[in-house]
Amino acid sequence: MPALAADRNTPEAIGNDRQGLLGANQTVFAGALLMRNAAGQILAGATATGSFGIGRAEEQVASTTAGVTPVNYKPGVFRFANSAAADLITAAEIGNVCYIVDDQTVAKTSGSNTRSPAGVVDSVDAQGVWVRCDEALTRAVLS
Repeated sequence: MPALAADRNTPEAIGNDRQGLLGANQTVFAGALLMRNAAGQILAGATATGSFGIGRAEEQVASTTAGVTPVNYKPGVFRFANSAAADLITAAEIGNVCYIVDDQTVAKTSGSNTRSPAGVVDSVDAQGVWVRCDEALTRAVLS
């Protein structure tokens, strides 16, 4: 495509509402931590490698076939459950990447390279860990 020679009405994505296609055999619940795998499919958060946290599911959806069923989600800062013992996230980890344990829990470490990054720790309180779920930011921090 040649460079512009006149004004262009370039489309803009407004707000944080996003949509993507689920991987095969996924059940996602509203409020779940979601991740995107290397194939670009969205999965419920789980202990697995090769994925990145992308945000919070905005609806309950189930899929049987990969790349067919859409799911609405939002990137942003969300509170998830904190892991325990050596993987407990504290205020000392604010600004660090945290890792996906399951669709509602994050941990301090990658679990010996068995977990994918969820996002960046924004804050920690008695109810859990506030995680900035922004795939581009997380990828940049890790590179």
